[in-house]
Amino acid sequence: MIRVLFVCHGNICRSPLAEFLFRDFVEKKGVGDQFEIASAATSSEEIGNPVHRGTRRILDGLGISCEGKRARRMTRKDYEDYDYLIGMDQWNINNMMRMIHRDPKKKVYKFLDFSDHPRDIADPWYTGDFQTTYEDICEGCQAFWNYLQRQK
Repeated sequence: MIRVLFVCHGNICRSPLAEFLFRDFVEKKGVGDQFEIASAATSSEEIGNPVHRGTRRILDGLGISCEGKRARRMTRKDYEDYDYLIGMDQWNINNMMRMIHRDPKKKVYKFLDFSDHPRDIADPWYTGDFQTTYEDICEGCQAFWNYLQRQK
């Protein structure tokens, strides 16, 4: 079982989009049962809130339900529970490292560092551009999948 935790600031836009898109991605590959996929926040501002309407709109358009998903905050225990803790931008990575203090098992990654064009995924909470965020996360899903295939 490969356990993946996607992380962003509030866990209402980018990380739930990555969670549900990657879950759909691996299910379509026929290996969904080999993964545990979740998402969390580095902040406590949105805890308990549902997925942002912009993210829901993208997922609904793809026929992917995020019903019941509520924002939660990442914990230090998540470091032990997950194989990959994947932040959406450098700010997320910095905050994750403050929470876990060290990464001796090399589990913390920035999502698009798996891609051929490493960069941050802009937060649509501020940009309003959910389409670009969606495209970046799709790129990240494929790149992360390719990385996992090379690890076999």
